[in-house]
Amino acid sequence: MSGSVKSGALRTLSQKVWDGHIVHEEPGAPSLLFIDLHLVHEVTSPQAFSGLRARGLKVRRPDLTVATADHSIPTTDRSLPILDKVAAAQVAKLEENCKEFGIPCYGLHSSHQGIVHVIGPELGFTQPGMTVVCGDSHTATHGAFGALAFGIGTSEVENVLASQCLLQRPSKTFRVNVNGVLRNGVTAKDIILALIAKIGIGGGTGTVMEYAGSAIRALDMEGRMTVCNMAIEGGARAGMIAPDDTTFQYLNGRPFAPKGEAWDAAVARWKQLPTDEGAAFDRDIDIDANTLEPMITWGTNPGMGIPITGVIPDASSGADAMARESLAKALAYMGLEGGKPVLGHPIDVVFIGSCTNSRISDLRAAAAVLKGRKVNPKVRTMVVPGSQEVKRQAIAEGLPEIFRAAGCDWREPGCSMCIAMNGDQLSPGEYSVSTSNRNFEGRQGKGGRTFLASPQTAAASAIAGAVADVRTLL
Repeated sequence: MSGSVKSGALRTLSQKVWDGHIVHEEPGAPSLLFIDLHLVHEVTSPQAFSGLRARGLKVRRPDLTVATADHSIPTTDRSLPILDKVAAAQVAKLEENCKEFGIPCYGLHSSHQGIVHVIGPELGFTQPGMTVVCGDSHTATHGAFGALAFGIGTSEVENVLASQCLLQRPSKTFRVNVNGVLRNGVTAKDIILALIAKIGIGGGTGTVMEYAGSAIRALDMEGRMTVCNMAIEGGARAGMIAPDDTTFQYLNGRPFAPKGEAWDAAVARWKQLPTDEGAAFDRDIDIDANTLEPMITWGTNPGMGIPITGVIPDASSGADAMARESLAKALAYMGLEGGKPVLGHPIDVVFIGSCTNSRISDLRAAAAVLKGRKVNPKVRTMVVPGSQEVKRQAIAEGLPEIFRAAGCDWREPGCSMCIAMNGDQLSPGEYSVSTSNRNFEGRQGKGGRTFLASPQTAAASAIAGAVADVRTLL
C-alpha cells in the first residue's frame, strides 16, 4: 500500500511489494492489487459468503484462501458443547461455508486450529513479498516476514473472495529505527508499547511502518510478529520488517513453504525485497533500545503507556483541552490518580495469550518467570496458547506443568480474553495485566480495566498480585 514509484527509482520494502502487485491503476483512482493470501475466520466471513451466494459467485482462488476458527471458539475442553449459541453458530457456519466453497478450514477439531495470525506463519502460508489480507485489524502481524499485510472490512472480504483483488490507495512510508541492545526483562512488546507511547495512537496514520535497526534485527521471528502486530495501534495501516536469514530459517521446512528448487528461487527473490540503500521515507523516528524499560499501559488506549517505574500522568499535563479531557476520562474509568506509580497496583486477573503474545517463545518467557513460584491466590491467571501446534510444543517442553504448578489455568487455543469471549472476561471493576493489544473501555469485559504488558511482566504481576517489575525476579 505504499505508493508506486517510477521504475529505476530507489524504493522501500513496502513500495517494492506494492509495485509487484498492481493489476490495474488509473490516475486519481485507487489501484487494483492482487492478493496472495486471504485469511478467513468465523466473525467477519458469514456475511461475505452470503453475499457470494446471493450473487451466484464462487470463490475465485480457494487455493489462496485459508480459514480457521479463533474469535468465537471457546478455550475450554473441546469435547464440551459451545454454550454461547451465537459463537456456536459462527464456528459451525465457517466450516459449512468453507466446505461449500472449497476452502481449507482449520475448524473446531482440527489439529492445526489456532489464532489466524499464529497459524498463517507457523504453517508457512505467510511468506516475504506477499500481499496478505484478513477481516481482522491485526493482520499487520504478517508484515514481520516482509509481507504487505493489512486488515479489511466484511465487504472487502467478499470482494477478495470473489476476485482475489482489492482496490487500495497508497500509504506514506514511515521508518522506525530501533538501535541498541535490549536489557534484561525488556522485550519486543516493550519496544512497540514504547513507540506507541511516543507517537500516540494516531502517530502512524496513513502510513506503512517499516521497523529497522540492530534491535529489530536481533529479534527472533516471534518477537518481530509482536512488533508488527501492534502497528495498527499506532494508527498505521501496516507494519513491515525486511526479510533476512532469520526469516528464511524460520520458514524453511514449514508445511506450505516452498521446497527444493522452488525454495532456492524464492529465497533469491526475497533477498531483493529489503529497502534500497538511500531510499527516502516520508517520516523517520529513532528509538534507543539501550534506554528502554519494561512498559505498561495505564489508560484506555495503547498510547497511554509508561515505563514500569514511571508515574501516571496527571490530566493537567495534556497539551490542549481535548487531551486533558481524554486523560481525565481515562483516569476516571481506570480508577487511578495522576502523579502516582502504577507499580504495585493490585490486580485481579492475568491473561497471557492473544495474537500478540501467545506463541511458544511467549509461553517460555512466562514459564521461566513462574517456574518454582506460585501466583497470588487472589489472581486468576489464564494461559492461552495461540494454536494447537503451540500447545503441542508447550506440552513437549513441560510448560503446562509449570503453569499448573504455579496455579495458572492452562487453556485451549483461541482469542479468549483479548475480546472477552465465552466467559473469558473481566467483571466490572476488575483489573487485569494482559499480553493482548488493546485496553479500550470494556475490551476485556464490561467495566473491566486492562494494563497491557509483556508476558514476563504479566507473569511477575501474577506472582505479586499487583503490577510488578519482572527485573526484580530475574
